Amino acid sequence: MEHKLLTELCACKEAIIWASQFDTLQEAWDKCERGDWMLWLVGKTTNYNDETQLRKLTLAKARCAKRVFHLMNDERSRNAVLVAEQFGLGNATRQELDAAYADAADAADAADAAFAYAADAAFAYAAAAAAAFAYAATYDATAADDAAAAAREKMLADCAVEIRKVHSEVPSQRVSQDTL
Repeated sequence: MEHKLLTELCACKEAIIWASQFDTLQEAWDKCERGDWMLWLVGKTTNYNDETQLRKLTLAKARCAKRVFHLMNDERSRNAVLVAEQFGLGNATRQELDAAYADAADAADAADAAFAYAADAAFAYAAAAAAAFAYAATYDATAADDAAAAAREKMLADCAVEIRKVHSEVPSQRVSQDTL
């Protein structure tokens, strides 16, 4: 069955095809193991002017981010996840969330700058291997092999579980553009 909401929201073709095997969007939601698809749908259907909806979305995002918390090297990024979770639980203000987000964005910019510098240095010395090493060292990248693919699938499935804890029912409303 084609799910009109997914089509209206311009979901990716793969998601629409996958969901079409289920009679209802709720059934697809309950079976979905793609946390990225689920967060996309929640994000598309959240009224960002509604604090309750925004808190639920933020909590779901934070719970997914906590799955990789141990990989975050910068304290600002880690703090942003903690503040986001507290915002989602109603224990932090929007101002605290915005401040933590700004700090995390600064951390990401610093990481990008460090990566760019490392890449420039590697290319300056014409060391393709060094460039790959610089990339891996900067981003803690893992090889794109079967183990990495399996780990990604498990992470997405684990995130799907976390999202369903916050959003047990599939978001079913399209949010009009004037509410965003």
